[in-house]
Amino acid sequence: MQRPYIYKMNTIRETFDKSERLCSRKIIGTLFENGNVFYNSLLKIVWDINLNSIPGPAQVAFSVSKRGFRLAVTRNLIKRRLREAYRKNKKILYDHLISQNLQIVFVVIVRGNSVPDYITIEKSIREMINKLIILTGQNSEVGSQK
Repeated sequence: MQRPYIYKMNTIRETFDKSERLCSRKIIGTLFENGNVFYNSLLKIVWDINLNSIPGPAQVAFSVSKRGFRLAVTRNLIKRRLREAYRKNKKILYDHLISQNLQIVFVVIVRGNSVPDYITIEKSIREMINKLIILTGQNSEVGSQK
């Protein structure tokens, strides 16, 4: 008698679904008007805690300036690398946001005019995620004291 194959469901798929992409022009507009900004060595991050209902804990958009990178091929390469680094490292941010019962939206904008390699991008994405965890933790504490 053969035993059925049992698949363990405790592995989390590292995906970047459509529901995690920030596409709403209305939300992006209010984000740039009222959002918080911070910088790291490679990126500018505009973020805010979302008061509207979104499907998951976070929605993100990635932007690369046409002024800094003239060729669309180069801009697309950088955005692919950004999405991949975010996809690989977002679990830490999601765990924090779920534990704090928060939803955030943010836009990641690349600074500079030289094409960064994947390792540099991944390091910057990790720094960004750690900074977002710190900032959302402070904002949730401030909000709970009011």
